[in-house]
Amino acid sequence: MKVSQRTLMITAAIIWYGGGISLLFKGGALIKNVYALDAQSIWTYLAPILGIIVGLLKGRLLFSKSCEKNIKRIKTLSDPRIWQCFRPGFLIFLSIMIPTGAWMSRAAAGNLTFLSLVGALDLSIALALLSSSIVFWKRKAFSSP
Repeated sequence: MKVSQRTLMITAAIIWYGGGISLLFKGGALIKNVYALDAQSIWTYLAPILGIIVGLLKGRLLFSKSCEKNIKRIKTLSDPRIWQCFRPGFLIFLSIMIPTGAWMSRAAAGNLTFLSLVGALDLSIALALLSSSIVFWKRKAFSSP
């Protein structure tokens, strides 16, 4: 199915934002579980702080560059197809990471430290995705050519 470059950019952005929002809620729920296990634990406060700081750094230093590269790649496609919103390697990576993240959350249930770390990881990826998404707007990825 052939699509426009603009449609491909919008699809990539929806997936980017969708992942960020999903992980934000998931990470928040995990941190809430940490609080329910032990409200006095240092992890209750440290995990979200670490997640936010690391996420914003990852967003600025890594994810923004990845987003830039993807936008540039899409703009070079002469006959874009909907599945080309990301490189094949990235789609394979996602298909591995999504079930791995779900497994980690289940495995962490009841373990304060592991639950805190998985929550911080989810929050960091969420903030990295959401903060780096500004690249879509700066590059005017959604405007018509």
